[in-house]
Formats: sequence, C-alpha cells, structure tokens
Amino acid sequence: MFAEAQKEVDGWISQFKEGYWKPLSMLARITEETGELARELNHRFGEKPKKPSEGESDVGEEIADLLFVLLALANSLHIDMDEAFARTMEKYRTRDGERWTRK
Repeated sequence: MFAEAQKEVDGWISQFKEGYWKPLSMLARITEETGELARELNHRFGEKPKKPSEGESDVGEEIADLLFVLLALANSLHIDMDEAFARTMEKYRTRDGERWTRK
C-alpha cells in the first residue's frame, strides 16, 4: 500500500546531495504542512474567510504535501509504513471496533 510511495519519495530525495533532513527538521516541516492544511480547512469550514486576494488551495494537495513529509520521515527512520499501518489498523479494530454505531 505505502511501499511504492515510500520508494518514490526515496527516489526523489536521494537524487540530492543533502538527502534526508534530520527528524526534528522534518517534524518542523510536518508542522508547517499541517498549518497550511488547517488554514485551508478553516477558510472553507471555519469562521475565518479568505482575503479577497487569496486564491483557493487544493485540500487534496495539502494532504498529499503532509503525506510526502510523513513518508520521508518514515524512510529516514527505516520504518516500513505498510507494516506500521497494518499494526495501527489492527489496534483500531480491536480497541475501537465496538465504539461507534455500525451502519
């Protein structure tokens, strides 16, 4: 599921001499990307309207920007996101499986 995306992110980053950033720098980048997503969602669904000079952002692209940095962080820490995500889904199934009303 994520293996191909992790490989693509690694291919893109590996072409540059600087390579992967340090984990704390990537965390700062994740925070930055999260802020951009939050700003767009607040403009669309919150109480803060955009300025007339501001264009509309693509929410999907903002989420993908965040995903790119998350995958880069996972790569830099040698985390297989397919395995990590499978463990997380199992945790949600067992812990939260009966928490909400099923359709």
